[in-house]
Amino acid sequence: MERVSLSNLETSEAADGVQLALMAGADSMNVQHFEIEPGAVVDEHSHPHEQTGFIYEGELVFITDGEEIVCGPGDSYAIPGEQPHAAENRGDETVRGVDIFSPPRENPSWEQ
Repeated sequence: MERVSLSNLETSEAADGVQLALMAGADSMNVQHFEIEPGAVVDEHSHPHEQTGFIYEGELVFITDGEEIVCGPGDSYAIPGEQPHAAENRGDETVRGVDIFSPPRENPSWEQ
């Protein structure tokens, strides 16, 4: 078993104001922590990985299929593989949460 502490993570800047860090990885999935600063945008993209996540601080607006879905503290979400999606922090506070990807994403190749 591997134990990973949030305070010891190495982060990478995936986009302006978007910090990502691999928390734990396994053969079939991995867990990634993210922080998205106010005003930061994750441009529309897609990837083969299924993505589920949980927001524990702040509010993030997901845009998919022309629809905006707001997720805040305590909300979880699921994005199917290959589905184009974007995200924006339109609030005044940093958004913090975790994503789980299956199959695992390679760190730091966030473009996958």
